[in-house]
Amino acid sequence: MQRRELIAECPAPNGALVTLHREAGQMVVRFDGEVVMSDRAHGSEEELATHACGPLAGVSEARVVVGGLGLGYTARAALDAIGGDASVTVVELVPGLVEWNRGPLGHLADHPLKDPRTSLVTADVVDFLRAGPTPADAIVLDVDNGPEPMLSESGWLYSEAGLRTLQAALRPGGTLGVWSASPSPGFEERLRRVGFEPEVVRTRARGGVRRGSRHVLYFGHLPPRRR
Repeated sequence: MQRRELIAECPAPNGALVTLHREAGQMVVRFDGEVVMSDRAHGSEEELATHACGPLAGVSEARVVVGGLGLGYTARAALDAIGGDASVTVVELVPGLVEWNRGPLGHLADHPLKDPRTSLVTADVVDFLRAGPTPADAIVLDVDNGPEPMLSESGWLYSEAGLRTLQAALRPGGTLGVWSASPSPGFEERLRRVGFEPEVVRTRARGGVRRGSRHVLYFGHLPPRRR
């Protein structure tokens, strides 16, 4: 039997118990006992941020919003893709995940919360976006299970109303990136209906390997400002 060492636990705002374990040498986060993330499989999250933010490397004072801190890999990949005068706003709902990223999880992704370009908002990303933040050049969502969420309150993000709110939170020429655990029938067409140019990338959960589970990355690109 594999040994499971409990490192920390905290409640999520919806009442779920969030736990951090060390299991067979890996750091694992569970929600009510269900594994939702581990440091063994994070290649798709990194590809999500790299693909969405890579074009911003030469953009002066580029602004990125990352919805979902997780183990920090998505935020780190976004930071690595942008320039020194750019900024990343990380929006995370669970305060415990923030605390753990400042403690036992921080080294996994080279402490993205310590990067001076990072600002943190502890809130529901839905509320953050509805409040009308300063438009960003890229919004990267690694929230719940993607367009087929485990938690019903996350589903609004991927409705046409949610996508229009995301569109309003982007600058002309901006990009939306959405991580999904599996294909989401109809989501690509919803992106198109609200004015995004959709792009779908299928990738391995673990970067650099040919086997293992696959995840789906959805991107929505906006046209640049007309001159």
